Amino acid sequence: MNQQQLPLIVIAGPTAVGKTECAIRIAREVNAEVLSADSMQIYKYMDIGTAKPSLEQRQTIEHHLLDLVEPDIEFSVSDYKMFFDKAVAEIVAKGKLPLMTGGTGLYIRACLRSFLIENPVGPNWELRRSLQAQAEEKGSTYLHQQLERVDSGAASRIHPNDLRRIIRGLEVYHTLGKPISELQNQMNSHSPYQVFYIFINRERNELYQRIDQRVDAMVREGFQQEVESLLARGYSPGLKSMNSLGYRQFIQYLAGKTSLETAISLMKQETRNYAKRQLTWFRKEPVALWVDASGDRREFFGEIMQYLEGGLHRMSNSI
Repeated sequence: MNQQQLPLIVIAGPTAVGKTECAIRIAREVNAEVLSADSMQIYKYMDIGTAKPSLEQRQTIEHHLLDLVEPDIEFSVSDYKMFFDKAVAEIVAKGKLPLMTGGTGLYIRACLRSFLIENPVGPNWELRRSLQAQAEEKGSTYLHQQLERVDSGAASRIHPNDLRRIIRGLEVYHTLGKPISELQNQMNSHSPYQVFYIFINRERNELYQRIDQRVDAMVREGFQQEVESLLARGYSPGLKSMNSLGYRQFIQYLAGKTSLETAISLMKQETRNYAKRQLTWFRKEPVALWVDASGDRREFFGEIMQYLEGGLHRMSNSI
């Protein structure tokens, strides 16, 4: 089966909606392995706050794209796509289907299309660390001036304070000898997959209740200790990963700038706000099946399987 004919199942939805459990059930039914589409689950040592699948869940169904890099590594959409393509090839070689699940819409979009293939040779971690160190010493404007000299097109579109994209532009140029702006002009929006795109949602009050329950469970499971462990390992509170949802609030608490109750309350509120943004994003995406999993609607899983089995059957008959 060539890549143009390769089926790719996508299970998207807002945070805490129940994507992981649903994806595992589907994977059992269709002989699939799961690819995480979560921009925080790529980081090592950040388990509780990112709601990574449990060890038991991972033993039940093979999961990919978890724990890819250290929390202080700059990681781009292109990096994710490189890992994704490699994992899909491994899954297909086993005779299984790839099943992508998560709430990071940009990661999903990038992998459904030939999107921003910025660095086909892969990330240059040593160079990234060097550029990061230069930025810490001389400021992001200094690196932006370097980018201007080698790729004025990219520099004109990237703000001098957008350190992640500045570093990415310099990395691509020094690794490939080509400006990132030139490569971006090669972007192709054609999907290499036959995509079965499913979005799971719940009634708003129920979703918010599940978010609150998840945050409370994270606290019980030792989220504070996880943040303390990251700080003890030397990871700076200023890192992008450490400024993410939940970690930011608990770092403030551990620094004595807020109370534990306030940190938990802010974490819940910002997670609800994040769920709203996810819904806005995915409403603009080419989702084929919208599923309501509210309350006791157990039939939602049957709706998903009916859609998938019908589509996969049609694909097999057309080959």
